[in-house]
Amino acid sequence: MRVAKLSLTLLAALAELGNNRVVKNEHEIQRDGDTRDAVIALLANRGQATAADIGEALGITTTAVRRHLDNLLDAGDVTAAAPSGLGSRGRGRPAKEFLLTATGRRRLGQGYDALAVDALCALREVGGEEAVRTFARRRAEQAIGTISPTESADPVDGARRIAASLSDAGFSADAREVGNGVQICQHHCPVSEVASEFPELCEAEISAIEQALGTHVQRLATIANGDRACTTHVPLERVVPRATPAKELR
Repeated sequence: MRVAKLSLTLLAALAELGNNRVVKNEHEIQRDGDTRDAVIALLANRGQATAADIGEALGITTTAVRRHLDNLLDAGDVTAAAPSGLGSRGRGRPAKEFLLTATGRRRLGQGYDALAVDALCALREVGGEEAVRTFARRRAEQAIGTISPTESADPVDGARRIAASLSDAGFSADAREVGNGVQICQHHCPVSEVASEFPELCEAEISAIEQALGTHVQRLATIANGDRACTTHVPLERVVPRATPAKELR
C-alpha cells in the first residue's frame, strides 16, 4: 500500500514537471512574464533555436533577442552550438543556435525535481530497486502510448508515432531519417534532473520504444548526461530487441 501511494505521488510530481516546463504558446509567455523568461521557455520547448527563430516566435527584433541571449550566456543559462539543421535557413552561412544549459533548465523548475527525487528515494527504501524499475516502466509506457509493432510496421512511421506521443507527454520530440535508420530526437526532457540520478527512467523509456516498434534501438545521447537532446537510433531493418546494460543507456 505504501509503495502504491509513493508511486502515485511520483506520477503526480513528474506530470507537474511536464506541465510546467513545456510551453504550448510562446506568445502567452511574453504577455505574462519577462521577455528573458520567454526566451528560456521557448528554448525549453524547442530544444534549440537561432536568434532569428526566437525573434519570430516572440514577435521581437533579432537585435533585442541577441541582447537577452548575451545576458543568458553570461549567466550560464544558455550555450551556443553549431547549427543542427532544424532552424530556419536563410542566405549565407548558417546561424548558430542556442540551447539551455542544466542551469537554465533549473530556472523553469517549481520544486518538483526535489519532490520526485525524494519520492523515488523513499520508493527504493520501501520497495527496493524493482519498485523503482516498475515505476519507471509504468511511466515510460504512459509516455509512449498504446503503439504496437503491428501499427509501426514501417519504422519511419512508427518512430514518428512515438515522437508524437512523446511530444504530447512534454518531450518536444520529432523523428527524421538519417542514413540507414531514423532518429527520434527529444529536444526537451521535463525529468532530466531526476533521470540524472535515476537512470532507470531512461532505461525504461528505451525498453518501451523497443516494445512499441518490435526492434532493437540504440540510445545515442541524453539530456540527463549533458547532451543537447535525447537521441535514439531506430534501424530501418528490424533487429530482435536485446537486454541493454544500464551503462549503454546513459
